[in-house]
Formats: sequence, C-alpha cells, structure tokens
Amino acid sequence: MGSTATGTQVQEILAALRRVVLGQEGATRDCLVALLARGHVLLEGVPGTAKTLLVRTLARALDVSYARIQFTPDLMPGDITGISVLTTGQEFVFRPGPLFHDLILGDEINRAPAKTQAALLEAMQERTVTVDGKSHSLSRTFTVFATQNPIEFEGTYPLPEAELDRFMLKASMGYPPEDVEQGILGRYLEGFEADLPETYGVVPVVDAEGVERLRQAVAAVRVEPRITAYITKIIRATREAASLTLGASPRAGVALLKTSRALALIEGRDFVIPDDVKQLATPVLRHRVAVAPELELEGVTPDVALKSILDQTEAPTA
Repeated sequence: MGSTATGTQVQEILAALRRVVLGQEGATRDCLVALLARGHVLLEGVPGTAKTLLVRTLARALDVSYARIQFTPDLMPGDITGISVLTTGQEFVFRPGPLFHDLILGDEINRAPAKTQAALLEAMQERTVTVDGKSHSLSRTFTVFATQNPIEFEGTYPLPEAELDRFMLKASMGYPPEDVEQGILGRYLEGFEADLPETYGVVPVVDAEGVERLRQAVAAVRVEPRITAYITKIIRATREAASLTLGASPRAGVALLKTSRALALIEGRDFVIPDDVKQLATPVLRHRVAVAPELELEGVTPDVALKSILDQTEAPTA
C-alpha cells in the first residue's frame, strides 16, 4: 500500500472519531496513536466525558470486534480470560472470555481486585492468557482501553506502578467548552444516541488486516539519532528533576519513540520531528512519574512538572 493511501486511511479514522466525540481532540489523537504503535491506553476523566463513546466509535471505524468489561470489586480473573467447562462428553473445553475481542474497553479498571488486575496485565504484556496451565493467544489487534475515574472518587484505588507502566499513554478527558457542550445537545436533537452505534454515521475504514498494514507503515517511519538522543534526554531528566520522586523507566522511552512514529504518520510524514516527541511526552509520561508530596500539596500535577522539564530540555534543530 502506498504512503498516500495509508495517510488517507489514517485521516479518515481520525475524522470519524472527531465527528462523533466532540471536544476531545487530544484524547482522540492519543488513542489512535497508541493503537497504531501497538500500545494500550489509560483513559482518565470524570463520568460522562465520552470515554466509552470514543472506544466504541474507534471499533466501528476499524471494523473489528469490541467488548466492554465493567470492572467491579468482585470480578474474578476467569470472568475476563474465560474458563474451562466440562462438556457432556466429560472433556474440558476452553470457553473464551471477553479478552478475546480486538478492542477491549475496561471500564473503571481501578475498581478491580489484584488477581483480576494481574490477569489483565498478562494479557496486555504477552497478548496471551493462561487458563488451567494452557496459554491461549489473543488477536493481533488486541488493544486495551482502560478507563478510570480520578482516585478521589469513592471506591477507587490507585493502580500499581508496574501496571501503569504497561499502558503506552494516558489520555485525559475533561469537560468540553460551552460551545462544544451545546453542540453535543444539538447532536442528540438530530437523532444521535450514544448507545445506538448505528446513529454515529461511521462506516468502516479498514479491517484488522488494514490495521496491521498501518502499523507496518508506522514501523517504517524514519527516526534520526538526534531524535533518539532528545527522547533519552527527556527520560533521564525526569529521574533527576527535584519535582519528581519517581522518574520514567526505559520502557517509557520506547513508548515515546513508538508513539512519535505513529504521530508522524498521522501528520503525513515518513520521518519524526522534535515536535512529535514534545507533543506526546506528557501523555506518555504523566502516569509513569510521581510528584514530590510537598509539591503535590501545593497543586503541582505531573503535567505541570513535565512541562517544566520539557521547557528546560533543549530540542534538536534542523
């Protein structure tokens, strides 16, 4: 497939997302970036900010299977991975769980018990699930979009650092501006319903094989040594910053490299520029760093600390 056709398909997917999900341009871009870079996404926002709608729309634009899992304190690993059942012929047969779909929406992941979180972590990391000692492969398109409400909401718990590090990026979804919010109401007056995908007006752009071709195009995007040096500087600066008590891991650098390539493809380029890295540094790193407690009390967020680091890290010039 030529680069022009690839770029057209990517733009059509992004346009479909933004036609349905209004006022969340950053989050829609970040979700598509992670999908193309073979990564998983953590979506954070208060209830009602279109997190579920975003993933359902993406599944419809990609013509792939979709499953929503509601995480609750009593959800068991077998509820998401599947179980072995005894047939009438006295044989155990594996019955796949919802993880065996292409796009998974894990709703309110920070309500899940540790054992279920561990099962999800294996699926995200290995793209396989193990049941009764047997491994079962997941689809190549398998991608987790996990939503969480801010941890100050009742009944939620912070995710462990090891699990957070498995998410390629964290997209933040806030309340839309007033004009956009009025536009959302207008959409409903025209017949749109979030629980009826046929009202979205979205037709499939590519299928699972098409997603793989787009991912191959991302892998072909050129990255010069000056760009990898810039990424390395940013990652190492997070470990040395006085504002942070936990810096980014080497895996974070890999994620920033991969997502920068995906963004370059979305922007219609076959090479990465420093601005790609700068745009994605905060979504890729905000969930992997920890702000010093005394600064947190003063209202300093990971985004604020990372902006300061980016401002102080010199970007390569042409």
